Amino acid sequence: MSVEPLRKLEDNMNQDISTSATSGMDKMRVVGGVKLNGDIKISGAKNAALKHMCASLLTDEPFILKNMPVTLRDVATLSQVLEALGVQINLDKENSVATLHAKKITSHIAPYELVRKMRASILVLGPLLARQHIAHVSLPGGCALGARPVDLHLKGFEAMGATIELEDGYVKATAPDGGLKGADITFPLVSVGATENLMMAATLANGETILRNAAREPEIVDQGEALIKMGAKIEGLGTSEIHIQGVQKLSGTMHSVIPDRIETGTYMCAVGLCGGELHLKNTRLDFLSALISPLKEAGMFIEQNGDDIIVRRNGAKIKGVDIMTEAYPGLATDLQAQFMTMLTLCDGAGMISETIFENRFMHVPELIRMGANITVKGNSAIIRGVEKLKGAEVMATDLRASVALVLAGLVAEGETIINRIYHLDRGYENIVDKLTAVGAQIERIK
Repeated sequence: MSVEPLRKLEDNMNQDISTSATSGMDKMRVVGGVKLNGDIKISGAKNAALKHMCASLLTDEPFILKNMPVTLRDVATLSQVLEALGVQINLDKENSVATLHAKKITSHIAPYELVRKMRASILVLGPLLARQHIAHVSLPGGCALGARPVDLHLKGFEAMGATIELEDGYVKATAPDGGLKGADITFPLVSVGATENLMMAATLANGETILRNAAREPEIVDQGEALIKMGAKIEGLGTSEIHIQGVQKLSGTMHSVIPDRIETGTYMCAVGLCGGELHLKNTRLDFLSALISPLKEAGMFIEQNGDDIIVRRNGAKIKGVDIMTEAYPGLATDLQAQFMTMLTLCDGAGMISETIFENRFMHVPELIRMGANITVKGNSAIIRGVEKLKGAEVMATDLRASVALVLAGLVAEGETIINRIYHLDRGYENIVDKLTAVGAQIERIK
């Protein structure tokens, strides 16, 4: 099985594949030409928050999550999935707190009509299998297993003794009598989702589970630290080898979600493109070392100031630099589109090599419509800086591409209309309010 098709589809594991009529009609109107100055509070990390929500299935006690991005569409979607399983959920939008209580799991079936909305729903499989010893979870989109990255999840569960059957578009998993068993599992390629799913399942398994070639993302470390607070025994977080010693029972806890490093990096790229100075509140540089280096090389000022990050570009426009996306601690593929947009106005040229996903340049044609000079060849793109971008009507294709088009609109001459902005609602809390507060001319329209 080749890496490319797996990674192409894993790009969509967290992607909402449904489009409601209302959100599908919403557009974003951006008028460019304003520098960004002021404060932006960074939300809790979406990619950590969703996995914490799934982990609530592992205990019959309340699980309280602070710094939760509770207004995100993905959080609402996963809440529907969990509520169908019996989880009681309260989302406090005013205080950014989520309380989840799976006192009694009333169903072991995650149905297609809910799972189809978000591929990350497959992450209920491990917790259900660990606690209930049975789980029926729809394959997202009902696609054949061979073309899906979930095979890495399922092979891991089989190594832990589970019986897996595929029937009517569902993964039907059953643990042996006495529950899952610890296993030594080596991933053939680094998979964030499989690492998360199997780590959750292993917390209640019998004996020790070792995950080799495991993902190392900060969101996985955050998930592991929350599980440890619940009573799990986990060692090796942040390394490629994680050891989990199964326990009989996990308890509830309170945990604060880490800041969203992708949102942080997005607003850094916005400053690089537009100029000005932003104070990004409640976030961390250590999650973004692979991004900070090329941004500084390009001519930006960045520093940590307590719990905030100061990012500034008030002088000459940025210089062209080359980057390559890689598994963490390398540069996140989720920041590639934003960085590319920043380079469209660079002095000189830069090259971006995408090594994680094979089809992550879908934003390029839309940027070219706005006047960008970009040449794509294979998994690399050469961006030659132009004097200006021009506003145009464009269409978002996914979450990160949509925010890249917002960034382009912030600096383009005239008006930019961005269609299909429902993608933005999945991953960026209050983006219009946040950007308006620092000087941007941006609004949501019908």
